[in-house]
Amino acid sequence: MPPLEPVTSRPATPPQLETLANKDSIRHPGDVKINVEGAFIVDSDASHSPRLDPLDDYEHDGNDIRLPNHTAVVSHIAVDIGGSLAKLVYFSREPESRDLGGRLNFLKFETDRIHECIAFMHKLQQRHQRINGQRQDLCVMATGGGAFKYYDDIKKALGVEVLREDEMECLIVGLDFFISEIPSEVFTHSADAPMTYLPPRSAIYPYLLVNIGSGVSMIKVSGPREFKRIGGTSLGGGTLWGLLSLITGARSFDDMLAMADKGDNTAVDMLVGDIYGTGDSLSKHGLKADTIASSFGKVYKMKRQAETEAEDGSHLSNGTAGTASDEIEENATLRNPFKPEDVSRSLLYAVSYNIGQIAYLQSCKHDLEHIYFGGSFIRGHRQTMNTLSYAIRFWSNNEKQAYFLRHEGYLGSVGAFLKRQPRNWGRKNSFDSGIPSAFRRRAGDGAENGVDELPVESDDR
Repeated sequence: MPPLEPVTSRPATPPQLETLANKDSIRHPGDVKINVEGAFIVDSDASHSPRLDPLDDYEHDGNDIRLPNHTAVVSHIAVDIGGSLAKLVYFSREPESRDLGGRLNFLKFETDRIHECIAFMHKLQQRHQRINGQRQDLCVMATGGGAFKYYDDIKKALGVEVLREDEMECLIVGLDFFISEIPSEVFTHSADAPMTYLPPRSAIYPYLLVNIGSGVSMIKVSGPREFKRIGGTSLGGGTLWGLLSLITGARSFDDMLAMADKGDNTAVDMLVGDIYGTGDSLSKHGLKADTIASSFGKVYKMKRQAETEAEDGSHLSNGTAGTASDEIEENATLRNPFKPEDVSRSLLYAVSYNIGQIAYLQSCKHDLEHIYFGGSFIRGHRQTMNTLSYAIRFWSNNEKQAYFLRHEGYLGSVGAFLKRQPRNWGRKNSFDSGIPSAFRRRAGDGAENGVDELPVESDDR
């Protein structure tokens, strides 16, 4: 659980911080400017993350972002509620410390248990009021489909303003922030160099965002809040999760990824070497023997052969007697000779390679050099990143590479958290260009859509 400063044991606030906090306290989320100077990612440390309640049920992703120079009170939290997960981001002071600043915390809940997420937000609200006074209420910035589906539930439980933000815009705002402001956030990945970090940079446009959730959206980003969805595919994380839940006994997505780690896809996939052998013909065509020619290509032939042997009883050897249960188990194995681990790895490769190839083709079509992968499908999983990276390098003849993020599942929630920030804030003025009029209050939108005109203050704090 991320750090939340204890009310009773909080050290006395230094006079200079007290003055700043009083001066910079906010009533509305648009009035605060997050100071990201000196920001860095904190290595995960469970001992540094006490729970508000031992019964809380959530996953703290760790890798909090430390903001050592931010002194103002932050009176809003942000949540991105998708079909499978609700991702929550909030700011907290350093627990039991006189250090200035604080950190951004990252939690996720299963959407099926959204009321546990709302209950946690209520605890944050209570803690915020105790520390900052009853007049300092907490505002909720919400995005994703669940921002509309659960709007009434959140508002009723917390009794506060809930501002609903455009999902795609939040993704871009969040990614822009990570690329340009946070050191050791963006990295490349390969089997030889698992994580090679890139420094923050200001010249980031244009780029392609491949956001992999249940499905896949591919978004061309031309400038701050200038973007267009240019493609995607329905074969995404939901496809992998759905098929593996039918084929294997895995009960969660993390279980499926763990099985894929132990699997051998060559037991299921047909390789180029299975077709051409290992002779000179491979090099003539620029192919490798271990390249996948057909995902699940061995299944039909091997399954038919196993079923035939089971029906013929040819698996019985030397007339050795066995128990009925032994024979049933052996027949089941012969009818389905494929291990769940091998199937998991094969399907992970099939889905990931497909996404990687489509992403490469879209980058060529729209002349985009940088390809960023985000979304909760990736989860920092080594084989998933290896597969996506290999696909980009393979199809581009090593002219392009895939870029990943340590907070890839929180682009939307971080974007919602930042949406109400004034322009021209931050170390590198990430959002210093004009906001297209399409994202200001539009005629007919009304307050019920939570689309207010963004503030225009430009001074940093």
